[in-house]
Amino acid sequence: MKRISTLFLLLFLVGNLFAQEETAIVPADTSYWLKEISGGLNLNQASFSGNWQGGGVNSVAIGTYLFGRANYAKEKWTWDNTLDFQYGVVKNKDEDGRKSNDRIYLDSKVGYEINDKWNYFFAVNFLSQFAPGYDFTEDEKMLISKFMNPAYLTTSLGVEYKPNDEFSLRISPFAPRWTFVMDTDLYLNVPTNYGVEIGETVRTEWLAFNLLADWNKKLSENLTFMMRYQMFANYETLAFDTIDHRLDIGFTAKVSNLINVSLTSLSIYDIDQDDKIQFSQGLALGIAFKRGNFPEKK
Repeated sequence: MKRISTLFLLLFLVGNLFAQEETAIVPADTSYWLKEISGGLNLNQASFSGNWQGGGVNSVAIGTYLFGRANYAKEKWTWDNTLDFQYGVVKNKDEDGRKSNDRIYLDSKVGYEINDKWNYFFAVNFLSQFAPGYDFTEDEKMLISKFMNPAYLTTSLGVEYKPNDEFSLRISPFAPRWTFVMDTDLYLNVPTNYGVEIGETVRTEWLAFNLLADWNKKLSENLTFMMRYQMFANYETLAFDTIDHRLDIGFTAKVSNLINVSLTSLSIYDIDQDDKIQFSQGLALGIAFKRGNFPEKK
């Protein structure tokens, strides 16, 4: 719970910082920056009397998220920056607390315009998680992940197709990736060691292809949709089952200025983690804030 309260405090402070900056920002017609910060806190709770016959277990779940963008555009040059932080825990009666969500996503891209729909680009992308993750059995819990275990740093150079403000597709034939597993004993619990050679802390894949598609759509006045798909293929080990896929999908419905409902899902296929598709889904109701000077999508 300390991590949740600390992260929410950070979320609150950052939100206020952006709100203060917004009042001091230069007029829109002379500024080359668009900024946006949003976040929220979700809480779910259930309790049952001792003689409740319908079945159930007392539980409490709490989650927080922080999403930010800072985009620069001047003449043919652009610089787009995105952060996406999520963390949540659930506590059932007589059980240890367990993570329900945990994500660190950072992305920075410099682009140069070819025409009104295509750009050259260079990007850096980072993925990891905040807190330790465990595989729970009846008798014990086994550590299987934590911050920088694993973590992925991907650089990519290529072209981007961006027909409008809602959709972008990056195609990178040259995309080196570094996979980090800083705990050299983690392989004892995770035999694959996330693709990193046992005894090493970093795996480098120089010759690789990367594709990233990003779609953000306002479906109605109070409903928005987000989709982000990433594909990574190492040329040296190229085969159908060695291509990594990650798909993030989210719907957010605005109930009021402070309350929203969100439905999210994450699907991952990475043979260095598991030979089957991994899937997670979450539904949450909570308070939210949003600040910035990004124009509203129609």
